[in-house]
Amino acid sequence: MLDQILSYNIFGFFLIFARIGTAMMLLPGFSAAYVSAWIRLAVAVSLTLVVSPVLMPAMPVPPATSAEQVLLVINEVVVGGFLGLLARIAVGALQTAGTVISMVSALANALIQDAVAEQQSSIVSSFLSTTGVVLVFVTDMHHLMIMAIVESYALFVPAIAPDLGDIALMLARNVTESFALGLQISAPFIIVGLVYYSLLGIFGRLMPVLPVFFFAMPAQITMQFGLMMIILSSMMMVFLRHFGDTFTPFLNP
Repeated sequence: MLDQILSYNIFGFFLIFARIGTAMMLLPGFSAAYVSAWIRLAVAVSLTLVVSPVLMPAMPVPPATSAEQVLLVINEVVVGGFLGLLARIAVGALQTAGTVISMVSALANALIQDAVAEQQSSIVSSFLSTTGVVLVFVTDMHHLMIMAIVESYALFVPAIAPDLGDIALMLARNVTESFALGLQISAPFIIVGLVYYSLLGIFGRLMPVLPVFFFAMPAQITMQFGLMMIILSSMMMVFLRHFGDTFTPFLNP
């Protein structure tokens, strides 16, 4: 009897760890390259230990065959990856906004290693994504991500395979919303850039000898940075609201 209880607890623990550990590999901030893999593993194991007493009654009985056990683990990995991808897609809105702002600010060629996207991005994209992730942790919204993972067991039951069609549809919808949000955040810069380029065209026609490109770029960069200083707080507030709305469907009312 003791062996059965011990085996059941270990199996349930690893099922919970499969979902939480996979999510931790993708969640913004936790999955960054500058965070040691040992730290991510320690956080995932610690979180699993904390929530196991609550989630253990919902864990299924260990199947008789190894194939069924592997299938259950794969289901948990898929759900954890799905939840982690949702968070990365939400942060991707800042990447889109930063890329658009860089293009209209003549900074598209100024690249830097982005610690959040783990690739080379423009300076503005790296700044916005880093600021967004910092604000997620400062405002304790990372607790919202963890709560969504824990309470997702009410929606994604471990013994039932998730509907891959619904998962793909929700990911596609979130990608669309994230891209649209990035364009909305960068809309003031696009408008200012269009007005500025139009004025440069008029000046170029009125004064053909005027060296437009000589003085246009410094003024353009200065103007766009000044605009960012004014509306940065509003941009981040819109992003945080969208980030919170991403995980709201997984929280129990």
